Amino acid sequence: MDALTTTLVWLDYAAVAVFGATGALAAARRKHDIVTFGFFAAVTGVGGGTLRDLLIGAPVFWVQKPAYILACLAAAVAVWVFGTGNRRMRVLLWLDALGVAAYCVVGAAKAASLGVAPFSAVVMGTLTACVGGMIRDVLANEPSILMRREIYVSAAVVGAGVFIILQLLGVPGLPAGLAGFCIAFAIRGGAILKGWALPSFPGRGPPGD
Repeated sequence: MDALTTTLVWLDYAAVAVFGATGALAAARRKHDIVTFGFFAAVTGVGGGTLRDLLIGAPVFWVQKPAYILACLAAAVAVWVFGTGNRRMRVLLWLDALGVAAYCVVGAAKAASLGVAPFSAVVMGTLTACVGGMIRDVLANEPSILMRREIYVSAAVVGAGVFIILQLLGVPGLPAGLAGFCIAFAIRGGAILKGWALPSFPGRGPPGD
């Protein structure tokens, strides 16, 4: 197993666990029981990767390797045991940022390795990074993070895009993946800290606005 493959495997497990933790944190905000913690963690952790695999016709990754589900459940137990008090939302945001940065690269890399066209590989990386969070917000009856003006999906698009472009330029997989991860995390982190947002549509709002 080469360095890139090894790194992507560990990054994949880490991303699943981190997203799983965000699902458990969402359950904590609603004061659910431990079973719901596990369910939220599992669905959030593997949701994006499941959609990716279905779209590209690959075996669904966690069905082949149930250790991914176990990683989600371990994250749920950790959140249940240690908790985060009043800092839950802030922790959720930063864990989510790590998950987005990792999963946009992992998703794009897997799609590219199976012969998916570069543009479509970027789309697959973006879906992998964002769908789990969307499912989490729906399950928790929380306002979707996608509905906020601050940058979210764009961070995944840029991270996946940087990785694929560097690969096309002949940059080795490991530094290309690290570059994509760091850029996506920096963009999402800036959005959390500084409220970075893309320009909104300039049309007029409803009367009285």
